[in-house]
Amino acid sequence: MLMPLPRHTRPAMPQAARPPKAPPPRKAASADECERLEQLPNIGPSIAADLRLIGVQHPQALAEADALALYRALEQATGKRQDPCVLDTFMAACDFMRGGPARPWWAFTAERKLRHGVL
Repeated sequence: MLMPLPRHTRPAMPQAARPPKAPPPRKAASADECERLEQLPNIGPSIAADLRLIGVQHPQALAEADALALYRALEQATGKRQDPCVLDTFMAACDFMRGGPARPWWAFTAERKLRHGVL
Protein backbone atom coordinates (compact mmCIF):
# COMPACT_ATOMS: atom_id res chain seq x y z
CA MET A 1 0.00 0.00 0.00
CA LEU A 2 1.34 3.41 -0.99
CA MET A 3 1.33 6.10 1.63
CA PRO A 4 0.44 9.63 0.52
CA LEU A 5 3.29 12.07 0.42
CA PRO A 6 3.33 14.75 3.09
CA ARG A 7 1.64 17.91 1.86
CA HIS A 8 4.86 19.92 1.59
CA THR A 9 6.44 17.37 -0.79
CA ARG A 10 3.48 16.94 -3.15
CA PRO A 11 4.02 18.34 -6.63
CA ALA A 12 2.18 21.60 -7.25
CA MET A 13 -1.02 21.32 -9.24
CA PRO A 14 -0.97 23.52 -12.33
CA GLN A 15 -3.48 26.36 -12.11
CA ALA A 16 -5.78 27.06 -14.99
CA ALA A 17 -4.82 30.15 -16.93
CA ARG A 18 -6.83 33.06 -15.58
CA PRO A 19 -7.23 36.43 -17.20
CA PRO A 20 -5.52 39.14 -15.19
CA LYS A 21 -7.76 40.92 -12.71
CA ALA A 22 -8.67 44.44 -13.76
CA PRO A 23 -7.14 47.07 -11.50
CA PRO A 24 -9.59 49.08 -9.42
CA PRO A 25 -10.57 52.40 -10.94
CA ARG A 26 -8.42 55.37 -9.98
CA LYS A 27 -10.02 57.45 -7.25
CA ALA A 28 -11.21 60.85 -8.41
CA ALA A 29 -9.46 63.92 -7.04
CA SER A 30 -12.58 66.04 -7.52
CA ALA A 31 -16.29 65.63 -8.20
CA ASP A 32 -15.78 66.75 -11.80
CA GLU A 33 -13.47 63.76 -12.44
CA CYS A 34 -15.86 61.20 -11.00
CA GLU A 35 -17.60 59.09 -13.65
CA ARG A 36 -18.14 55.81 -11.77
CA LEU A 37 -19.26 55.16 -8.22
CA GLU A 38 -16.08 53.20 -7.53
CA GLN A 39 -14.02 56.32 -8.26
CA LEU A 40 -15.48 58.04 -5.19
CA PRO A 41 -13.22 58.17 -2.15
CA ASN A 42 -14.32 55.52 0.39
CA ILE A 43 -16.47 53.66 -2.15
CA GLY A 44 -15.45 50.17 -3.18
CA PRO A 45 -17.32 47.50 -5.13
CA SER A 46 -19.60 46.52 -2.24
CA ILE A 47 -20.86 50.01 -1.35
CA ALA A 48 -21.12 50.87 -5.06
CA ALA A 49 -23.37 47.82 -5.47
CA ASP A 50 -25.44 48.98 -2.50
CA LEU A 51 -25.86 52.41 -4.08
CA ARG A 52 -26.91 50.85 -7.38
CA LEU A 53 -29.39 48.65 -5.51
CA ILE A 54 -31.17 51.77 -4.25
CA GLY A 55 -31.13 53.48 -7.64
CA VAL A 56 -27.94 55.56 -7.57
CA GLN A 57 -26.28 54.83 -10.90
CA HIS A 58 -23.96 57.82 -11.28
CA PRO A 59 -21.91 59.75 -8.71
CA GLN A 60 -23.52 63.03 -9.76
CA ALA A 61 -26.80 61.84 -8.23
CA LEU A 62 -25.13 62.07 -4.81
CA ALA A 63 -24.68 65.83 -5.13
CA GLU A 64 -28.40 66.29 -4.49
CA ALA A 65 -28.96 63.23 -2.31
CA ASP A 66 -29.66 63.09 1.41
CA ALA A 67 -27.26 60.60 3.00
CA LEU A 68 -29.74 59.56 5.71
CA ALA A 69 -32.42 58.91 3.08
CA LEU A 70 -29.95 56.73 1.16
CA TYR A 71 -29.10 54.84 4.35
CA ARG A 72 -32.78 54.22 5.14
CA ALA A 73 -33.44 53.17 1.53
CA LEU A 74 -30.63 50.62 1.77
CA GLU A 75 -32.09 49.22 4.99
CA GLN A 76 -35.48 48.97 3.28
CA ALA A 77 -34.04 47.34 0.14
CA THR A 78 -32.01 44.75 2.04
CA GLY A 79 -34.44 44.19 4.89
CA LYS A 80 -31.49 44.50 7.26
CA ARG A 81 -30.16 47.04 9.71
CA GLN A 82 -27.05 48.65 8.27
CA ASP A 83 -23.96 49.57 10.22
CA PRO A 84 -23.98 53.30 11.01
CA CYS A 85 -20.57 53.53 9.34
CA VAL A 86 -22.42 53.05 6.04
CA LEU A 87 -24.19 56.35 6.76
CA ASP A 88 -20.80 57.94 7.44
CA THR A 89 -19.64 56.65 4.06
CA PHE A 90 -22.73 58.02 2.31
CA MET A 91 -22.19 61.38 4.03
CA ALA A 92 -18.58 61.44 2.82
CA ALA A 93 -19.61 60.59 -0.75
CA CYS A 94 -22.38 63.21 -0.85
CA ASP A 95 -20.07 65.86 0.59
CA PHE A 96 -17.37 65.04 -1.97
CA MET A 97 -19.84 65.27 -4.86
CA ARG A 98 -20.96 68.67 -3.56
CA GLY A 99 -17.39 69.90 -3.90
CA GLY A 100 -15.97 68.99 -0.50
CA PRO A 101 -12.47 67.58 -0.12
CA ALA A 102 -11.85 63.86 -0.12
CA ARG A 103 -11.99 62.85 3.53
CA PRO A 104 -12.11 59.40 5.13
CA TRP A 105 -15.58 58.20 6.09
CA TRP A 106 -14.70 58.23 9.80
CA ALA A 107 -14.26 62.01 9.59
CA PHE A 108 -18.08 62.13 9.40
CA THR A 109 -18.78 59.96 12.45
CA ALA A 110 -18.99 62.83 14.96
CA GLU A 111 -21.24 64.83 12.63
CA ARG A 112 -23.49 61.79 12.10
CA LYS A 113 -23.81 61.24 15.84
CA LEU A 114 -24.58 64.92 16.41
CA ARG A 115 -27.18 65.12 13.62
CA HIS A 116 -28.81 61.69 13.87
CA GLY A 117 -28.03 60.32 17.31
CA VAL A 118 -27.95 56.58 17.80
CA LEU A 119 -29.18 54.62 14.79
